[in-house]
Amino acid sequence: MEYDHDCIVPRPQEHQAPLKCCATEQSPTLSSEEFLQFKRKATTIVEEYFSTDDVAATANELRELHVPCYHYYFVKKLVSVAMDRHDREKEMAAVLLSSLYGDVVDRPQLCKGFCKLTESCDDLSVDTPDAVDILAVFVARAVVDDMLPPAFLAKQSACLPDGCKGAEVLRRAEKSYLSVPHHGEIVLQRWGGSKRITVEEAKAKISDILEEYLAAGDRSEALRCIRDLKIPFFHHDVVKRALVLAVERGGASEGHILDLLKSASEEGVINESQIAKGFDRLIDSLDDLTLDVPNARCIVKSVIHKASSEGWLCESCLKPLPPEPKKSSEVDDAAVRQFKAKAILIIKEYFLTGDIIEVLSWLEAENYSCCPSFNAIFVQKLVNAAMDRKSREKEMASVLLSSLCMPPEDVVAGFHLLIEAAEDAALDNPTIVEDLTMFFARSVVDEVIAPSDLEAMEEDASRVKADGSTGMLALRNAQSLLGAKLSAERILRCWGGGGSGKAGWELDEVKDKIGKLLQEYDCGGDIREACRCIMDIGMPFFHHEVVKKALVATIEKRGKDERLWELLSECYGRGLITPNQMTKGFNRVADCVDDLALDVPDAAKQLGCCVERAKKEGWLDPSFSMTRPGQPVANGVCS
Repeated sequence: MEYDHDCIVPRPQEHQAPLKCCATEQSPTLSSEEFLQFKRKATTIVEEYFSTDDVAATANELRELHVPCYHYYFVKKLVSVAMDRHDREKEMAAVLLSSLYGDVVDRPQLCKGFCKLTESCDDLSVDTPDAVDILAVFVARAVVDDMLPPAFLAKQSACLPDGCKGAEVLRRAEKSYLSVPHHGEIVLQRWGGSKRITVEEAKAKISDILEEYLAAGDRSEALRCIRDLKIPFFHHDVVKRALVLAVERGGASEGHILDLLKSASEEGVINESQIAKGFDRLIDSLDDLTLDVPNARCIVKSVIHKASSEGWLCESCLKPLPPEPKKSSEVDDAAVRQFKAKAILIIKEYFLTGDIIEVLSWLEAENYSCCPSFNAIFVQKLVNAAMDRKSREKEMASVLLSSLCMPPEDVVAGFHLLIEAAEDAALDNPTIVEDLTMFFARSVVDEVIAPSDLEAMEEDASRVKADGSTGMLALRNAQSLLGAKLSAERILRCWGGGGSGKAGWELDEVKDKIGKLLQEYDCGGDIREACRCIMDIGMPFFHHEVVKKALVATIEKRGKDERLWELLSECYGRGLITPNQMTKGFNRVADCVDDLALDVPDAAKQLGCCVERAKKEGWLDPSFSMTRPGQPVANGVCS
């Protein structure tokens, strides 16, 4: 099988420590029972692979041994056994190494395995007279397949004594294979090539499958065709190409693509590692994709969020998106002035009508490319306009900020603009420190930004602002306010609203309303009416209370009443309860599970059941854990 050498390399390896090839790296004690046991199992796995040619099963067996520190020995054993076999087994060994690299065997272990091979080449030559040439091809193949860096040859040569066969292997790999014209194809075809399709053929077939799926909509047929390719280690290309189509075409195509990938994951057609690798490749190509699709970054963020919330992608396993290009100098000054003027008008209109949907629609139309500088300007103008008005408008501004769902970094950038201009603004607004303090603190309580974002803002501002400056005082006051007992309740009521614009609502009153509507629904109420009541409360950032109360009631009934679970499912499906609020609700139940156990002895077990069920339904990230220090949470299947 030929490989796409630009993409087979697992990207996370780029962040590893520099390559170490010499004997200075410590090896496990060869007499240890663990290592001896691994050697026996590795030998068995290698022999079975040459009999079955099952790459996926071999990868699983090696992974299940759970001793990655010995993987270098597997590399050495695989190659040394293949050297004494026919070309078919040599090609199979090269294919297996490419498939294992990154997913199972990391670069340091692979390099160490080849180091051991070159060091033992004199011994290998006793049983295999042409060991030097065969091993030279394996080394060249590893370089061509982007598993070994070209620098490996020089570094390892320096560690070997002159005149040894290992040094000859490296010289021959360089001179006879890697330095000749068309060396890639020569090396790949050295043992007759793969019996499978070539990389270019695979790419063409994948593109045809996806295009046909989008045209006909037959998901089962598309999954069958993907299976029939029989290249499970190259499924990341299916994921990447599908995601690129979703970004480029958008609309219904995006939904169809996500449905296909979700089904491929649930049915085991594409494994979790290949899905993550496909997303990582999309992230790597994001800058190029943005040239053709200006709002590609926003679409990719949305796709990642949807996949994670549906439970078939672990967002925390992905590499971060590349830094946002600095666009301030690229945005036309006239366009900025025009945007500022329109932003002021729409903000004034919002303060009159309270129509959040209208603001969202306008912002999407005016800032279709999701330019961070425009988002930051809007945040600055919104807060500035609110600070010049009464508590009602300040409350409305906070509610709007929590409803915009802007990237946190854009909101932070807007706050930085406010800090930079705080001294000048203080001339017209004597209470600016108090106002900024409450806006900063409220944004954390409303989960618009994270507490760590506030700390980073203070650290950044301290480099350019004096300790006693207006912005620094506001940031420090916000930190102190958030650290106080019951601070969230005070912050939510600071402008008389509690996040809803309904003056006079206490948190206890809101909790009571949530409890009553859940009780009324559980006694036979209509699910649509319950959702409407939750929406009418107008506190989306407090919906974790709905999750908590529903879970507690479900646990108390030992899962025998499904109505509240169905309500949570409906709220999540409508977007009424966000993944963040759902996670926070589960966390709050975990925090009080010991108290709950006084009335329900098996509360921890019931909670574990709910967690597993929520993961299966895509409400929680698969990596989510309810375990607390000293408090093991049982997992199981809800009865």
